[in-house]
Amino acid sequence: MPVVTSEVRRGAYYDSVVLMQLQRGLLGLAGVIDAGVVMATPANRDLLAANDLMPDVAAGPDDLLVVVKADSDSAAAEALNQVDLLLTRRRAAVDQEFRPRSLQAALGMLPEAAWVLVSVPGRYAASVARDALSLERHVFLYSDNVPLADEIELKHSARSKGLLIMGPDCGTAIINGVGLGFANHVRRGPIGLVGASGTGLQAISSHLHSLGAGVSHAIGTGGRDLKSEVGGITSHQALELLANDPETRVIVIVSKPPAPDVATRLVTAAQSAGKPVVIDFIGYAPPARQLGPVHFAATLSEAAELAVKLVDRENDDRESESGLRPHHASNLADRYVRGLFSGGTLAYEALLSLQAMLVPLYSNAPITNEQLLPDPLRSQAHTILDLGGDEFTVGRLHPMIDNDLRIRRLKQEAADPAVGIVLLDVVLGEGAHPDPAGELAPIIAEITGGQAVEVVAIVIGTEDDPQNLQSQIDRLTQAGATVFRNVTAAVAYVGRLRGRLVSPGFPPVSLDRLNRRPLAAINVGLETFYESLKRQGAQAIHVDWRPVAGGNERLAAILARMKK
Repeated sequence: MPVVTSEVRRGAYYDSVVLMQLQRGLLGLAGVIDAGVVMATPANRDLLAANDLMPDVAAGPDDLLVVVKADSDSAAAEALNQVDLLLTRRRAAVDQEFRPRSLQAALGMLPEAAWVLVSVPGRYAASVARDALSLERHVFLYSDNVPLADEIELKHSARSKGLLIMGPDCGTAIINGVGLGFANHVRRGPIGLVGASGTGLQAISSHLHSLGAGVSHAIGTGGRDLKSEVGGITSHQALELLANDPETRVIVIVSKPPAPDVATRLVTAAQSAGKPVVIDFIGYAPPARQLGPVHFAATLSEAAELAVKLVDRENDDRESESGLRPHHASNLADRYVRGLFSGGTLAYEALLSLQAMLVPLYSNAPITNEQLLPDPLRSQAHTILDLGGDEFTVGRLHPMIDNDLRIRRLKQEAADPAVGIVLLDVVLGEGAHPDPAGELAPIIAEITGGQAVEVVAIVIGTEDDPQNLQSQIDRLTQAGATVFRNVTAAVAYVGRLRGRLVSPGFPPVSLDRLNRRPLAAINVGLETFYESLKRQGAQAIHVDWRPVAGGNERLAAILARMKK
C-alpha cells in the first residue's frame, strides 16, 4: 500500500526552477509514485491536498515542504534522504561565476545596465522594484501576487522619474531584439507593440514574423495596468515612447477588457500619436472600425495583419493565417469542452469566442459573474482555465515553464466521461519550457488513443525559437492532437466538431537608454531568465537573491527602518 511521508525545512528559500528540478529528481527515484516540492503557501497546500499529497504537518509560506508518495516505507525514506544530494548536484551544475548578493553590487559590476528583471516571490517583489527605481533603472516585473496598492505606488514613482515599470505579472517584452521573460525570436522591424498581456504580445509578434514583418519593441505593462485604479500609466508611457521612436512606424496595443474610462483616455492619446495605431481590446466593443489614425481589431491575428497592411499598403490583399488543416473530426455535440491554458490572454480570447456557442461556460478568469468557476480545482460543464492565474502560481512555477500541473489536470479532464474536447495552448520562445511537446505528447497519445476525447492544441511561436516550432507541431500531431497556430482557427474547429460554428502629460521615457545596444540588464529571481539574456547576446548579471531576514517579516521591517 502506498505511503506518504514529508519533510519541512523552515525558512529555506529556493526559486521555483530549483523546486521543479528537485521534484523531477525525486520522481525519478526507485519506488517513488508521486512527489510534491513547494513553498508551503496555502494555495500550494490545497493543490497538494487535491492530489492526495498533503500530510498533516505544520508549515508556513516561508518553509520548504517536500512530500513523497512511495510504494514502501523504505522507498519513501530513501527518497527523502536523497534531497540534499539532489540539491547539491543541481548547484554543482550551475556555472560557478561570481554572483553578487545585492542589486547595488550587481550594478557596480555592470553600471551600463538600464534594466532590472525581477521575478522573486510576490511579497518581496515590490521592495526589489523600489530599489531598482531608486537606482534609476527600468524594471521588468515578472512577479505576480504583488498587491495592487504596491503596483500603483511603483508606477507613479517610475512615471515621475521617466522610467518604465513593466508589470507586475508582466510575462513578455522585447527590447532592442532581446526577449525578456517569455518571448519569441522575431525579426526586427517597424511595428511597436504595447500589451497588458504577455501571451497576447507573443501571439501578435509571432504572427507578424510569419507575415514577414518585424518588431521594434514590445512593451509589456502587466495585466492590471488598464484597471481604473492604475489608470494605464505604463500603457500611456509606452505609447508615447513608441510614438517618438523613429524606428517604429505602426503601433499595436493589446489588452484584455480595459476599464471604460481608461480605454477612452488611451484611445484619445492614440489619436494624437502621429502614427497609425491598431487597438485590440479583447471583449471591448469599439466605437468604430477606424477613428482617424486609430484602427480596431477583433482578434490577435487580425491586429497583426492590420499592422502589416498599414506599414505597406500594397499588401492589403494579404490573407489571414487560417491555421493548420485538421486531420480528423468527430461528433461531440453532447459532450463538454475543457480548456487548459498557460496563456491568460489566449484563454480569454477562447472564452470570448466560445461563450456564443457553449452554455453553461465557466472559468477562473470569467467575462461575466455568471461564468465564475466556484472551485478552480474542479471543472464543471464547459470550462476554460487560465492555469497561469494567481490561484495556481503562488509559490510554484508558471505553467509555461512547468507542465506538471497541466499534465495532472489534462489526465483529470480526460478521465471525465462527459468531456469530449480538450483545448490547450503550447507557447514557445525564450524563457518557456525547452520541450513542451516532449512532456505533453505522451499524455495526449494516451488520451486520444484510449479515450474518445479530441485534443486541440494552439501552438504560439516561430521557426527560430529554441524549441523548434515544426518539431513541436509534428510531435503533437503524431500524438493525436489537431494543431492550429491561432485561437480563432482552433475555436472554429471546436465549433465544427460540436456541429455548429461559433497619457498625455506623462514625463517621457528616454529613447537613448531604451535603444542602447547591446541590451544590459540585472536579473533578480529566476535563473532561467538570466540564461535567456545571455543566450540572446545581452550583457547580464545574476543576483544571488535571498529574502531579507530569511523571510521574517517583522525582522525585515526593523531592518528596513534602520536602512532608512
